[in-house]
Amino acid sequence: MMRPAILGLVMIVGAGCPAREAGAAGPAAPVTFERHVEPILTRAGCNSGPCHGKASGQNGFKLSLQGFDPAFDHVALTREAGGRRILRSTPEGSLLLRKATAELPHGGGRRLEPGGPFYETIRRWIAEGSPRTPPEAPKLARIGVEPGERALKPGESFDLRVIARYSDGSAEDVTRLATFASSEATAVAVEPGGRVRAGKLAGEATISARYEGLFANCDVAIPLAGEVPAAEYEAFPRSNFIDDLVLAKWKKLGLTPSALAGDATFLRRAHLDVIGRLPTPDEARAFLSDPSPDRRARLVDGLLERPEYADHWATKWMDLLRPNPYRVGIKAVFNLDGWIRDAFRKNLPYDEFVRRIVTAQGSSFEQGPGTIFRDRREPIEIAPVVSQLFLGIRLECAKCHHHPFESWGQEQFYEFAAFFTRVGRKGTGLSPPISGSEEIVFTAKSGEIRHPLTNAVLPPKPLFGEAKVPDDPEADPREALARWMTAPGNRYFARVMANRVWGDLMGVGIVDPVDDIRATNPPSNGPLLDALADDFRDHGYDLKHLIRTIMASTVYRLSSEPNARNVADLRNYSRHYRQRLRAETLLDAVADVTGVPDSFAASPPRSRATATWTNRIPSLFLDTFGRPDPNQDPPCERTSDTAVVQALHLMNAPGVHEKLTSDEGRVAALAKGKATPREVVEEAYLLAYGRRPDKEEADIAEGLFREPGKPRRAAVEDLFWALMNSPEFVFKD
Repeated sequence: MMRPAILGLVMIVGAGCPAREAGAAGPAAPVTFERHVEPILTRAGCNSGPCHGKASGQNGFKLSLQGFDPAFDHVALTREAGGRRILRSTPEGSLLLRKATAELPHGGGRRLEPGGPFYETIRRWIAEGSPRTPPEAPKLARIGVEPGERALKPGESFDLRVIARYSDGSAEDVTRLATFASSEATAVAVEPGGRVRAGKLAGEATISARYEGLFANCDVAIPLAGEVPAAEYEAFPRSNFIDDLVLAKWKKLGLTPSALAGDATFLRRAHLDVIGRLPTPDEARAFLSDPSPDRRARLVDGLLERPEYADHWATKWMDLLRPNPYRVGIKAVFNLDGWIRDAFRKNLPYDEFVRRIVTAQGSSFEQGPGTIFRDRREPIEIAPVVSQLFLGIRLECAKCHHHPFESWGQEQFYEFAAFFTRVGRKGTGLSPPISGSEEIVFTAKSGEIRHPLTNAVLPPKPLFGEAKVPDDPEADPREALARWMTAPGNRYFARVMANRVWGDLMGVGIVDPVDDIRATNPPSNGPLLDALADDFRDHGYDLKHLIRTIMASTVYRLSSEPNARNVADLRNYSRHYRQRLRAETLLDAVADVTGVPDSFAASPPRSRATATWTNRIPSLFLDTFGRPDPNQDPPCERTSDTAVVQALHLMNAPGVHEKLTSDEGRVAALAKGKATPREVVEEAYLLAYGRRPDKEEADIAEGLFREPGKPRRAAVEDLFWALMNSPEFVFKD
């Protein structure tokens, strides 16, 4: 519900800076387009995607989306259609006002109240000659929201104020002209006029205010009812800075953490997270019998040095970078895969890893990263991939119009893409579906990019800050881009990688999706993300250090079992969040438990699924459990969703059945061996879960061996089948 305008109201904000309410200008103050009219069109939804802001406009009338191009909009209103949309001699008769007030039929319904403050502002603008804002007029510098944060009880509400600050030091209350959105509308809703209302349940949300393409946020929390004794928080064991920052958020929301996970859970979790495979029974027995207090830290250190580490983490990056071999060539993709795996084997610092990709040159038969530029052949194709993967900034929308949820505009997109205009190529190019020829990537002596609307040639320019590009035909602009991206002052660079790794290990990113860092998608714990990024940067962008730091925290060691005060927590890590195993990890787990390796086309014998170099290798199991579509352009984020077809596949798939019943497998060996039923059951539990069965589980499992007329081998097969079809096997707890 919109708050009433109080014309002439003067407010004091900040350090004695007067803020005039929007629309309170006296008779002497002229109404101008950018400062007064364009925000009304945005506030009324006239330039939104469903209305005149969509690509083709509406009923012959098109505006720029969210008012990103005021010059275009001014022409559309004042000159297009013979200037019939405004009538300076009789402003009230202007088509613009008659349509917006629904005096004439209007598909968008009534957007302005006749005689209201918005109506009067536009009427005055038309009467005064519909001017643009003078060039010397103060420019909008930033906006702020008051308050910046607030704690509420269920059902409570309060009003936001949005203050615009200009280059001349003046300030204006623009609340009535701002648009608002909630990151969690079910928890905390916001009305069009800026009134924030808490829902009935505990939770949190960020309210984003937008005005003239700028954003400001207000964080709203609804703590759980009831007091948590301070002693309970003080008793929580802190291992490093992560625990302190997460604990501070729990206190704010009234959350209490789950109990610590047991050694067996930690053992399996750590193996799956670091190397993507299950612990062997011997590894489990050794760890579970180790009384030393530093056994968990030593376990993580050992796992980080194992060869499977490189394959597991390289596979995640191949999801994001791997092109289709039928488009760019099998040898080129194979080389890229090998280069990425080698980088993880050597623990190449992340900044160097990115530099080598962004500035890649050379033959697609010899230099793996060059394959990325063989696949993405135009600057406007490679620019959004680089910005999304390495900065967490999604620029794709800005290619055609101003980003609707961020401050990036079309000009910034093409300036960023200009860094790639001098990527040259020698060779026969692409010829899908074969493309088997060699291609060499090099720095061309010239290249340019033009703004699609103005046709102006745009120079290379970063999204913020500066990146000095030498005026030298031999210099590669990508070198300047790489220096700017990896500079210590570029916080996006370290933040997106820290967030990506945190999301992999903890089940959900601090920012989610992990590579969508923007004002309107705020982190669930901003101080934590900043601290992780700073620590990652300060330790030389060492990925193993980042993984070790997260896994050393007490927060990582929490159980996934909820308690009464964290059962609804999905973003604050008061418990561990269960994750379904990745497709390759689960297929390798089936092979490890059954003792029957897989055989993949175009791969060495007994290869593991995590070592496959292309998603084109046929595998019904991997397709069922969610590897990326080989025809989809990267970057591809895996889905961890479960589906009925996955459960049915584990229960009935011929490939799984063949492993269970193989005469060469583990089931056959245990059936033939001399181990007692109890020993067989313990071995099976250690294989599948990394733990021993409890008494009830052991009694039930041993009962399979006592069924009348049931062969020992059938009992072992049933036992293994049951364990592999349980949630504990399919999920990382």
